[in-house]
Amino acid sequence: MPRVLLIEDDAAVRHGVSLALRRRGHDVAAAASGEEGLTTLPAFRPDIVLLDLMLPGKDGFEVCRRIRADRQLPIIMLTARGDDLDVVLGLEAGADDYIVKPARGEVLEARIRAVLRRTAPPALGEGGPHEPGPAPVEAHGQLVVDRAGLVVTKNGQDLALAPSEMKLLLFLSAAPGQVFSRQQLLEHVWEHSYHGDARLVDACVMRLRTKIEDTPRSPRYVQTVRGFGYRFGPL
Repeated sequence: MPRVLLIEDDAAVRHGVSLALRRRGHDVAAAASGEEGLTTLPAFRPDIVLLDLMLPGKDGFEVCRRIRADRQLPIIMLTARGDDLDVVLGLEAGADDYIVKPARGEVLEARIRAVLRRTAPPALGEGGPHEPGPAPVEAHGQLVVDRAGLVVTKNGQDLALAPSEMKLLLFLSAAPGQVFSRQQLLEHVWEHSYHGDARLVDACVMRLRTKIEDTPRSPRYVQTVRGFGYRFGPL
């Protein structure tokens, strides 16, 4: 079972979430602050992090950025308000998904498994909707995507992509020129079949553009098709 690092300052929430996950077989380490969570991380070596946004000292945004600086570890943000700007800011900081508190144990379990499935290394040739699958190594101008090794380089330099960014790039680049709606991307990349999470897609696209584009505001690779969605630009 996946090992979970929970970073949550509310003692009642921390106890309840930890208990729910342990009952489902997870090994859980719980931290009451961002500093404690960052200290626990290297020794515990979790498979995924559940991270509260509003923490004393280092808040969830800073902790997320610190983790993202040197680890491609899946992160789910915990927030008390699902319609708050905090959700968007959390996603922009590098989170792969978010959960609105309070959440039932079965919801936590389902979201953890969904994030881990989509951030797992894809099978060779997997990534897009067409058959046969794309080449193991693709060159799109100066951007090179190695699907087998899960390595993306630009001008010969490795790019540090978060799991959700890598998955999105693999999916879009497998079908150059094809337009995908936000809902389609939620279903294929995030495995969400419900509506209302378009900001997951938009925040991930924004982060991905800052890493692969020369000019993120005038993207060459991940292009916006207004009123429809996104496509990987034909070069």
